[in-house]
Amino acid sequence: MDTDASPPATPTRQRSLQDSPGLATLAVEMLQSRLAVLPLGADDARALLPFLHRLDLPQGCALFKEGQRAHNDHMLLILEGQVSVDTAAGVDNVAMSVVGPGQTLGELALLDDQPRSTTCTTLTPVIAAVLSRSALQRLADMQPLLAARLMARLAAQQGERLRALGDQLQMYAQVLQQQREAAAQRR
Repeated sequence: MDTDASPPATPTRQRSLQDSPGLATLAVEMLQSRLAVLPLGADDARALLPFLHRLDLPQGCALFKEGQRAHNDHMLLILEGQVSVDTAAGVDNVAMSVVGPGQTLGELALLDDQPRSTTCTTLTPVIAAVLSRSALQRLADMQPLLAARLMARLAAQQGERLRALGDQLQMYAQVLQQQREAAAQRR
């Protein structure tokens, strides 16, 4: 499936998340949980609902493709199901993580309008809450304080991810150094 030609994750009819009371309640709970990726207060989580729409995806659906420039104007909050997050490493894809309920995908593209940095594929059927860039702009126009809090949470999340990546790179550098030292001793 060519994700640059058409958006496989774009529903034919967007439905408000509020049209699904059970999922709306689940989204609010996920957004206000202490363990949430984007923890918001209860009032903020409920106020965000009108700006989210529901997306249902089958297993095996390519949500994003690394390097994709088209259709990169939204992020997802996974409500149900699991998504594989992979990156290209030469000719092979490297699995980076599996994202599940309560976790988000696509925040960078929502914020910076740059190509997707990973490939994301549904491992199971997925139901997600979608926040588009246009909905974020409407949120900023209508509720600027909530939009500012949401953006601060997104920025903090990206900072945490960058720190974790730095830690990983430092660990890889140490392993590489140990391998070099071991190879030098064998000579």
